[in-house]
Amino acid sequence: MSVTFVLARATNGVIGAGGKLPWHLPADLRHFKALTTGRAMVMGRKTFESFPAPLPGRRHIVLTRDRGWTAAGAEVVHDPAAALRIAGAHVAVIGGAEIFALYLSRADAIELTEIHVAPEGDAVVPAFTGWREVSREDHSAEGTRPAYSFVRLER
Repeated sequence: MSVTFVLARATNGVIGAGGKLPWHLPADLRHFKALTTGRAMVMGRKTFESFPAPLPGRRHIVLTRDRGWTAAGAEVVHDPAAALRIAGAHVAVIGGAEIFALYLSRADAIELTEIHVAPEGDAVVPAFTGWREVSREDHSAEGTRPAYSFVRLER
């Protein structure tokens, strides 16, 4: 089984603010779609609820402590091992911060969009230490959109 984190993270570690991304980068959204389409995605309830609807072409495995929670398009599980058991051979872990912490020791790779700003936010993921950078694609700021980099990290 391969477990890949897919996330965008600001310079200060922020990944979210009030259930939303604190930036708007269409290129990052396209990158996310390319990396997750056709795969099972493991996420927390709040991440699932941040989508306007389930994302097409992907399985949504939602890890939640709430035994009564259900939602159309979500495969609900209540422990991290159960999510991996049903996910199949290749799983994308997409957040939030608590979910990343739960799976950090199981991750093989991280597809990270580094957002070169430091916004305020309430969801934070620490820097990934002990990982080897295997690729980087830098993009300059344009208008109100910050500079960003697509980075792949491996163990």
